[in-house]
This record gives sequence, C-alpha cells and structure tokens, in this order.
Amino acid sequence: MDFTLSADQLELKQSAHTWLADRFPLDRDWDAQDDRWRELDELGWLDVAEAGLGFVEEALLLEEMGYVCYPGFYLGHVASVPGDGDVATVDPSRRFNQVEETPRFRAAAAAEALGVAQRALDLGIEHAKTRTQFGKPIGTYQAVSHPLAQSYTDVELARSLVYWAAWCVAENDDRATLAAAAAKAFATEAAVAACERSIQVHGGIGFTWEHPLHRFYKRALWLEGFGARPAELRLEVAYALLA
Repeated sequence: MDFTLSADQLELKQSAHTWLADRFPLDRDWDAQDDRWRELDELGWLDVAEAGLGFVEEALLLEEMGYVCYPGFYLGHVASVPGDGDVATVDPSRRFNQVEETPRFRAAAAAEALGVAQRALDLGIEHAKTRTQFGKPIGTYQAVSHPLAQSYTDVELARSLVYWAAWCVAENDDRATLAAAAAKAFATEAAVAACERSIQVHGGIGFTWEHPLHRFYKRALWLEGFGARPAELRLEVAYALLA
C-alpha cells in the first residue's frame, strides 16, 4: 500500500504552507485572534468535498495550520467539534469544548500536532545553526544535537502514523479506530516533547514570553490533553491488538 502523497496533494500542502506563512508569521500580534475564516471559505478549505478532495487533504491543511499555530478552530470544523466554550485552557486561543471521540477527530488533532512538532524542530535547528558559543555553532555539541535528532525521529514517525490514520478515515478502513488512536497518542506527545527540547536548545530566550515557542508549546499541551490522553489511547490500542 503506497501512502506517498500525490502531486496534487503536495501542491495543496505547499500552497497552504505559503499562504499561512504569509498571514501568520512568527512576529505577528499573537493576541489578535484574526483567524481569516472568510478567506478560508474563499479558498475552499471549509468545504473540501466540493473541490473533490477528502479527509487526507484536510489533514494536510491541519498539519500546515499547526505549523503556524493557527489561531482559529479549523480542527473543530474538520472534526465536527462543537464551538468554543466559556472556559479558558492552557492555550489562550483555544477554549474548552465538548468532543465526540471519533477516529476523525483523533486523526485531525494528530495532524495539527504534527505541524506543531515540525515547527518546534525547525526553530530548534535554525537556532542551533546560527547561535555560537566558544567560536562554534551550538549544534556541534551533543547536548544540543542529540535532542534535535530525537525530535526529528519522533516527527517522522508521527508523520507516518498521521498519514496512515488520515487515509484510514478517508477510506472508512476497518483500522481507522486503531490508526487514529495510535496517531493522536504519538503525535501529541511528540509535539510536546519537540517543544520542550527546542525550548532547552534556545536556552534563556526559549523560556521567555517574547519568544513564540511558548505558544507552540501551549498548543501542543492543549492537543495532548483535548479528548483522551495518550495513556488512555495506548490502552485502547493495546486492547485492540490483544483482545
């Protein structure tokens, strides 16, 4: 079974990456909740079926939204999660919601977490290449390079699980429940860990409010805790494998 993205899917992913990067840069006003919802509608992202696309394509969009820490709730639109509630969460851009634990929701949350993890890794790599100590880039030191290598491994494993889960949901495959549980468990934990490692790599600046990393960290924590947590999901996976 070939899970390689098609040319059209790669083009969609790249165009979404460019569009989102232009409108949600790292130096934006993070307190301005400008979700560009009307523009998403004009792009056709709110009704991909009308464009002949499916859940795999929605997962790719969610991945790119995670990469910019998109302030809106596209996840709720894709996964049919009720609208924003009144209770604040660890992520100021996300309120408490009720959720139906469907494979679609879990795969969608995993896709957004994948994007968060990838951005945290990229920020860590960029800093490790440009920040110098004792005349050398800090990335030459094992205390920096090894955690980044672990994040890279985690991100690529998460990507495989996320794309598999998205395909299973799109095709109504019998393994959709198993795949989505595995993807959300691994991808959300990978996102949290990638953010934590990147914060450590950045040193003092990584722990400050001025650096955007803490925004991605909060999004990762929100995704990890929204719905069933990783330990609960692994229990479901174990039961499915052993029952």
